Amino acid sequence: LKPVNIGINGFGRIGRLVMRAAQNDPMVNIVAVNDPFIPVNYMEYMLEFDTVHGRFPTEVKYTGDNEITVGGKPITVFGEMDPSNIAWGSAGADYVVEST
Repeated sequence: LKPVNIGINGFGRIGRLVMRAAQNDPMVNIVAVNDPFIPVNYMEYMLEFDTVHGRFPTEVKYTGDNEITVGGKPITVFGEMDPSNIAWGSAGADYVVEST
């Protein structure tokens, strides 16, 4: 079996919980996130310092306007209002979790 590559549409509470759950499963890779309302540097902050769940267990880094790195793995970030306009496959996503 090979790991499945996932995109997350919406990076509020639910999207960040999906990210946390995926970090504990070696068969799931998060490869992309879309949220048009959250700047990428704030995505990094919200994931790293969660007031309910505590600090994220691996390193989270803002690496550019279209990317964060989580646990050393790059994650493409989109800011598209209409997720049907996103080429999720360009980031390697096999499936997209709707979490808006």
